Amino acid sequence: MTADARTLNPWRRLGYRLLPGDQFSYILHLRPAEWPIMAAHTALGFVLATGLRPALRGAGLGVGLWALAIWVLLLNGGTLAINSVFDKDEGDIGYLVAPPVPPRHLLGFSLALLAGGQALALTLPGAFGAAYAVCFAMSIVYSVPPFRFKAVAGVDWLINMWGFGTLTPYAGWAATGRPLDLAHGLVLLAFCPLFAALYPLTQLYQFEEDRRRGDRTLALILGMRLSLAIAIAAALLAFVLFAAAALRSYASAWQWVGLAVALAAWLRVLVPWYRRRDAMNTRQHQRGMYAALAAWALTDLAVLFAFSL
Repeated sequence: MTADARTLNPWRRLGYRLLPGDQFSYILHLRPAEWPIMAAHTALGFVLATGLRPALRGAGLGVGLWALAIWVLLLNGGTLAINSVFDKDEGDIGYLVAPPVPPRHLLGFSLALLAGGQALALTLPGAFGAAYAVCFAMSIVYSVPPFRFKAVAGVDWLINMWGFGTLTPYAGWAATGRPLDLAHGLVLLAFCPLFAALYPLTQLYQFEEDRRRGDRTLALILGMRLSLAIAIAAALLAFVLFAAAALRSYASAWQWVGLAVALAAWLRVLVPWYRRRDAMNTRQHQRGMYAALAAWALTDLAVLFAFSL
């Protein structure tokens, strides 16, 4: 553990005062900075199932919060922690600047979170537990040798586009027990290519560290130019699926406008990035990734507006 890892900011200093030694490092490796993003994407499926107005009135609030705790804190937190065990990153990683050295029992801690979440998932409808089990299995083969599919270009992409892109909002939907209709199924499916667009962007600023570690990530295999070109194509495919869902659900003109604004946000990030890619430094690529996350958040809002009213 470096001094910087403990004293990077006031929140981190407070955390280590409240949980001294390596205790707070366990929390940091759950990457709490990602929790709002994961929670929002999971809650999207829940609100799509219940409807926005009933959700705002608190319909099913207890079930929704329980599902979020299981999916975000236990499944996602455990997944990111087990990833830290085997990556041993030294530079910045997604949602964690200057990661502390993985504490001694992080592997057991992460497995306990994942397994405990699976047991608790059985308290919700069966489809939620099934989605959890699929993502639990993908978490293991993604990070843990001898599988370590995160180092197998293409397989890492598939795992993330389905796990985060589609299964995460589906879990929110499944927690309600409501059957999935075609229009909403297309909406959830659209997040698969949308995350296919986002995923290579999360690797562009980690080229050197991934290369040093010997990981053959998708972005390293494809190169920066092709990674960004594929991201643009995948984002366009996602909005084709959103449009198909909107046609199926007879969306209003204003709902179409919301989807168009979200698409414009993606193109505003990706097209200039593609044009300036060779002149950008690591920090600028990292800022590009966070700009893409903002476009993702705007897309979630546009989808809520279009498909849950």
